Amino acid sequence: MNSSVKNSRHSSVPTHAFAGLPDQSGRTAVITGANSGLGLATARALAAAGAHVVLAVRSPGKGEEAAAAIGGSTEVRRLDLSDLASVRAFADAWEGRPIDLLINNAGVMMLPEQRTEDGFEMQFGTNHLGHFALSNLLLPYVTDRVVTVSSNLHRRAPGIAFDDLDLTRGYTPMKAYAQSKLANLLFTLELQRRLTRAGSPVRALAAHPGWSATNLQSHTGSRVKDGLLALGNRFIATTAEDGAAPTLFAAVRDLPGGSYAGPDGPREMRGAPTLVGRTAAASDVAAAERLWAVSEERTGVSFPLAAERARA
Repeated sequence: MNSSVKNSRHSSVPTHAFAGLPDQSGRTAVITGANSGLGLATARALAAAGAHVVLAVRSPGKGEEAAAAIGGSTEVRRLDLSDLASVRAFADAWEGRPIDLLINNAGVMMLPEQRTEDGFEMQFGTNHLGHFALSNLLLPYVTDRVVTVSSNLHRRAPGIAFDDLDLTRGYTPMKAYAQSKLANLLFTLELQRRLTRAGSPVRALAAHPGWSATNLQSHTGSRVKDGLLALGNRFIATTAEDGAAPTLFAAVRDLPGGSYAGPDGPREMRGAPTLVGRTAAASDVAAAERLWAVSEERTGVSFPLAAERARA
């Protein structure tokens, strides 16, 4: 496993909608996709507050460039969430160090139909299954919380297509993305239930950025769609720093497990971070349990903590 560590003086906290970041000295945060966009903004803020930030990225070279720009205490490790072998290699190389914050930030958005290394639909496989496997493999080392970045577009998914998870019948980029973001919320719901049952103090939370201008929206495979998204990024979207605010809010505020954070503005597209609602489909306990079982089958990874024994 390629990794590197860099230490320097703390840089200043960027200006964004969330100004309540407490001192993070002595804490370790693992952030997937931390070399660009929301992940980079999240990493920069936490490093500036004193945390040791592990940038879990597909390209170590780009990760090193990001780490140099971030300042603070950083470390770069390779992780490809679309390849379960890479996820396992990352976890195997962790060496048992405590992780205060695991932030499942990386993702792909509205791609043309394609498959992961393991044969899963790319958006479901990367956004959900990769993070599902990573979270469970690292969970024995997590001491505080797991924050998973979802999207307000989870509202476009009426439910999980359990009879066709890879959407082989009627694939559309939006349908696949919405399903993967719904899966993020159901994962958080079931993870929190299992943590509570195990008597663990670790909390599972989720967040969404509203509409934030990042390079995530430029890979649809359609010039028209990419052009429309680019216009939205220019005239509607907020900055990556503003988009990262709900993630930071979920990562450091004393919130109940299972909470979902997002912007407080109209249609939750922008604004200061607060707790927000989710669809009935994203609150379906039975669907969350079923998705967990299916995810264990597909990844070969299961929840690592034993249920707490009932007290006499």
